[in-house]
Amino acid sequence: MKLKDKVVIITGATSGIGEACALTFGKEGAKIVITGRNQEKLDQSSKQLKSIGIEVLAVLADAGSEADNRRMADEAIKAFGRIDILINNAGISMRALFQDLDLEVFRKVMDTNFWGTVYATKFCLPEILKSKGSIIGISSINGFRGTPARTAYTASKFAMNGFFESLRTEVMNQGVHIMVAAPGFTASNIRNNALTAHGEAQGASPRDEGKMMTAEEVAEEILKATMKRKRDLVLTTQGKLAVFFNKWAPKFMDGVVYREMAKEKDSPLK
Repeated sequence: MKLKDKVVIITGATSGIGEACALTFGKEGAKIVITGRNQEKLDQSSKQLKSIGIEVLAVLADAGSEADNRRMADEAIKAFGRIDILINNAGISMRALFQDLDLEVFRKVMDTNFWGTVYATKFCLPEILKSKGSIIGISSINGFRGTPARTAYTASKFAMNGFFESLRTEVMNQGVHIMVAAPGFTASNIRNNALTAHGEAQGASPRDEGKMMTAEEVAEEILKATMKRKRDLVLTTQGKLAVFFNKWAPKFMDGVVYREMAKEKDSPLK
C-alpha cells in the first residue's frame, strides 16, 4: 500500500470530498484523522472507516476555531506520533448578492475556509516539516475566477491560494510538498448547505448534481496528485477552460460567467 502507516489529517471529513478522501487514503494504508462539527456524523464516518479496517481517530472540532485546530494536531500526535499529510478540506459556501449579504455570513465563510486552513496548517506544519510530508488545500475554480453571488466564497478561496503560494515558496527547500486542488463542480452537499444572505442553509442545490464529478472521483485524483507531489490540480474540462480563459481573456470571461450563473435555479442575478 502506497501510504502504509502514514498519518493523514482531513478536516471536515464527515461528508463529500473530505469523507471520500478519508476512505481513499485509508485504503492505501494510511492512518486517518478526521474532524467535523457534528458528533453523530463524526461517529458514523468513523464507524464506516473502521468497518473496512482503516485505523481512524475522530476529533470533534470546528475548523474556524484556533483552539480546536491546535487540539486536533495535539491529539493526532498523541495517538500516532507523527503527521505526514494534512488535507485542508473543511469549507462552506454561500449564495447571495453582496449588497444583500449580512457581513456576519461573510465572516463565517472566511473563518471556516480561510482561517480554518491557516490554523490547521500552522499547528501541523512542525510535524510535516519533520516528515517532509504534504499539505493539501481543497480550493475551487473560484480561487482562480470569481463568480457573482459568491463573493465571500470566492474571497476565501483566493486567500487560500495566495496563502499556499507564499508558504510553498518558504518551505520549497525543506522537502515539504504543498498542493492546491481545484475540483470544479462536484456532487456533494456543499451547495445544499450554502448560506443565504442572512445565514440560513440554502437547502437545495441550484445545479444539476448528476452531471458533476463524484466526490469519490475527486478523491482518487487528489490521491494520485499527492503521490506525484504536484503543485496544482485543476479538475474538469470546464474548470481548466475557466482558469485558462480567465488568465488570457478576463473581460470576455466576465460575461461568460455572469450568463452561466444567471441560468441557475432561483438565481439572484437579474
